Amino acid sequence: MITILNDNFSQLNTFLHEKSFSKIFILVDENTHEYCLPILLGNMETDLGFEILEIEAGEEMKNIQTANQLWEILTEMQADRKALVINLGGGVITDMGGFVASTYKRGIQFINIPTTLLSMCDASIGGKTGIDLMHYKNMVGTFAFPEQIFIFPKFLETLPFKELRSGFAEMLKHGLIADKNHWDQLIQIRKLEAETVIPHIQTSMNIKQDVVDKDFHEQNIRKTLNFGHTIGHAVESLCLQQGNPILHGEAVAMGMIAEAHLAYLENLISEADASVIIENVQRYYPYLDINDFKDEDITALLLNDKKNTDRKINFSLLSGIGSCTYDHQCSQENILESLSFYRKLNNA
Repeated sequence: MITILNDNFSQLNTFLHEKSFSKIFILVDENTHEYCLPILLGNMETDLGFEILEIEAGEEMKNIQTANQLWEILTEMQADRKALVINLGGGVITDMGGFVASTYKRGIQFINIPTTLLSMCDASIGGKTGIDLMHYKNMVGTFAFPEQIFIFPKFLETLPFKELRSGFAEMLKHGLIADKNHWDQLIQIRKLEAETVIPHIQTSMNIKQDVVDKDFHEQNIRKTLNFGHTIGHAVESLCLQQGNPILHGEAVAMGMIAEAHLAYLENLISEADASVIIENVQRYYPYLDINDFKDEDITALLLNDKKNTDRKINFSLLSGIGSCTYDHQCSQENILESLSFYRKLNNA
């Protein structure tokens, strides 16, 4: 259940009052500790004891070592099965916190309070938790729903522009795969800022939730949420491997451009639709230089994508603006051509 919080967090306080939790553990990174935790604590009304668990910010912290540290802390602080974990942060925090909570003592309850646009519209919704394995994104994880998701849109006012732009990529994706009207409204936004984006968050969240409700374990339609992510995740993983991590939305934007062209090459969308998609994504996102990455390095990661079966790369590709296919297997020639197409955009 997703709840939009009012300014005094009364819905959260009612939730805490009605449940019989033994103790609260609030997971933050150093950014949400500084900018968001004071707002939460200033409005949270409970007699329960609570502890703050802080990790460093960044995708590179989403690993088994961090998870192990958090399990050890929960054990040392005698967290029992009635404890509650509050994940206050972006996608790394909600992915990591959900994974730790869903595995500790075979599962304790957790809620998500996302603080970034990416986590509000995407990462915190859907019951996917996970950590990275080596440089492979979200390779280890669980399907586990939070008890609740509480959204406080004003947290977006604390975000750097790059983080806001990163989350906007997932909103564009939601429109492209499921709702042309949502896409059309989003591309009317001339200046990305909290004020212009907030009115569209509910629609984006509803699209994600609707897809998840239809296919929780990602057997069919939920795979469409991976549009832009097959190539995007590969590039994101290579950047992480090089020690030069990029924001998830930057990788997804690059992936959507390449995969829109790939959908055209596979005769799924018209050249005109591909051009409209590519030109509009380019308006918001700078070119991501992938010239240092060899085709074979990218395709090696594509072959390890979680959606694959029998060593065949399964793409989720658009069949129009507002509709998407899944389990689409492309020719190797077209995959390489889509990467070549993206590289050439830097010189266009």
